[in-house]
Amino acid sequence: MSQGKGMRDRRSSVAKRSRVARIAIIGGGKFGEMHLRAFTQLERDGQATLVALCDINEELLAQRRQAYGVKGYTSYDEMLAKEDLDGVTVVTPDHLHRRFVVACLKAGKHVLVEKPLDVTVEGCDEMIAAAERAGRILQVDFHKRFDPYHRQMAARVAAGAIGQPLYGYAWMEDRIEVPRDWFPHWAPQSSPFWFLGVHMVDLIRFCTRARGVSVFAAGSKKKLASLGIDAWDCVNARIVFDDGSTFAVDASWVLPDRFEAIVNQGIRMVGTEGMIEVDSQNRGAEACTAADGQQTWNLGFFLEEHDKDGSTRWSGYGIESIADFAHNINFLLRGGSMEQLAGKYVDGREARETTRIAVAAHESLRTGARMRIQ
Repeated sequence: MSQGKGMRDRRSSVAKRSRVARIAIIGGGKFGEMHLRAFTQLERDGQATLVALCDINEELLAQRRQAYGVKGYTSYDEMLAKEDLDGVTVVTPDHLHRRFVVACLKAGKHVLVEKPLDVTVEGCDEMIAAAERAGRILQVDFHKRFDPYHRQMAARVAAGAIGQPLYGYAWMEDRIEVPRDWFPHWAPQSSPFWFLGVHMVDLIRFCTRARGVSVFAAGSKKKLASLGIDAWDCVNARIVFDDGSTFAVDASWVLPDRFEAIVNQGIRMVGTEGMIEVDSQNRGAEACTAADGQQTWNLGFFLEEHDKDGSTRWSGYGIESIADFAHNINFLLRGGSMEQLAGKYVDGREARETTRIAVAAHESLRTGARMRIQ
């Protein structure tokens, strides 16, 4: 039996139960597959129904349909019109989020969108307004908040364990394969700060609840430019927050191919009464083989295993942050209210704060001046 057919058979048995969140996905690329895995897993567990995938790449769409047994569309308008959906996840390039999100909200669907919400404050405002008019969830996937190490860090900061935050440093760096091989065509319309840095800005805000006041950023265009890709190699920002704390955030995506992991990341925070540091890349799992060289694995983010019946099972905080969207919809389907969900997920207004900082950082890159965060 093919994996796709097995998924369809399980889908039929789930449909006989009481209604759970019916989900479609727009964007089936690298991270779109993470969404496919998350909702396939939820469907097996009786907590969601994966209805459809939309992608304009017909070859990729056919591959995903075969692998996950899901209906496919190349037109999101057609999908929204034909399918009975509760929610849609948007997993497209950063600069394309707005039109898909607004269309889904106007169609009355709850929406989960990958970070950042948008690359403009105006885009954020349009999406927030659309969600409020529709009375629907607008949730943003900042998965660092689901990492148990980061959750513990945030809880200790909130409890006053380090006193008042003074300063800190966060870094997130990808191997060069990400902009060079994954998406060289839209890397120039993004940056390592949009793709990676916003994760760390959101994590800082998750821990401190502070708002950005000003930012100075600098960067370089050398390595990618030599490959014909007009994109920043790195962006280094220093952000002042309204609680008086200052944080440096380094983001880059030009680590060499032989670096031991796809990403290097961590955060350090110092306060009046102590400090906390989390090495988010080296979790203690290391290997070195003749074929692959030195490697470290973050198995807490994503882990693929097999049940006793041979079914693939996916877990980790990268899955949990996506699954949370379905859990929120199910809460509403069971009679819960939007008011009860308020503050329990990253909504549009919360995500807008990170976009404000990132927009100002890119303006600082352009002008060479420290920018007030508007």
